[in-house]
Amino acid sequence: MPEGPEIRRAADQIARVLEDHIVQVGFGMPDLKHYEQILSGHAVTHIETRGKALLLHFDHGWSVFTHNQLYGVWRVIKGDVVPATRRSLRLAVRTDSHSALLFSASNISVWRRESLEEHPFLARIGPDILDPTVTWRQLSQRLASKPFANRSLIALYLDQAYIAGLGNYLRSEILFDAAINPWLKPKDLSITQRNCLARCTLNLSQRSYKTGGITNPPDRVKQLKSQGLPRSRHRFAIFDREGLPCYHCDNDIIRSEAGSRRLYWCPHCQAA
Repeated sequence: MPEGPEIRRAADQIARVLEDHIVQVGFGMPDLKHYEQILSGHAVTHIETRGKALLLHFDHGWSVFTHNQLYGVWRVIKGDVVPATRRSLRLAVRTDSHSALLFSASNISVWRRESLEEHPFLARIGPDILDPTVTWRQLSQRLASKPFANRSLIALYLDQAYIAGLGNYLRSEILFDAAINPWLKPKDLSITQRNCLARCTLNLSQRSYKTGGITNPPDRVKQLKSQGLPRSRHRFAIFDREGLPCYHCDNDIIRSEAGSRRLYWCPHCQAA
């Protein structure tokens, strides 16, 4: 499933071709077909992301909510010819020169903008991890707050109610970067640890957004690339590196299953 940084990068790409343009809208889902006439012929004013959700806002007060879930993917193309694919086209938004196409996603709905906060997903999520107004102090305070302080970090760092946009690879990378044991709870952490975790949460999410999903520090990426390693081997510090040596201590990285999701961690650097 794409995480917040990937959705924000998709939104940037879509915004470049749709914002301030009159569009034609087509839905591949029968229950949404009647909205095509309501939305077509109007301009997209802006594209917004809230965690892993992407919203298209129109000039007459309507909005389209989309969530890629596990298999959804956006494609931006020149023209209006749908590329050959086995994926199902769910949403097409077209200008005179470009098309933004959403394939395979099933969580799509149309709302009046003033009613968006009633959407069941948007109503329950926490702050967007890429919101520039969110600070590490706010995240540290949320960690210590009653709804979250007694929950294991492995669960909390996938819970969109805590922070919207985090997912599986960011969970492993952030906890490793902060040197925090995944099975601890926020209440088990010192103030210094909690603040460090909050800073790492913001920093790695921003780094992933800016680099297209690379969370390793830039100097390490440069070094690994100089060794001829492909992106799959220089992208992450710990995620998907089971059995490989930790960059800090040379101990083998462990893969665990947590909530049916894989988790990678270093038993030395992240000791309880």
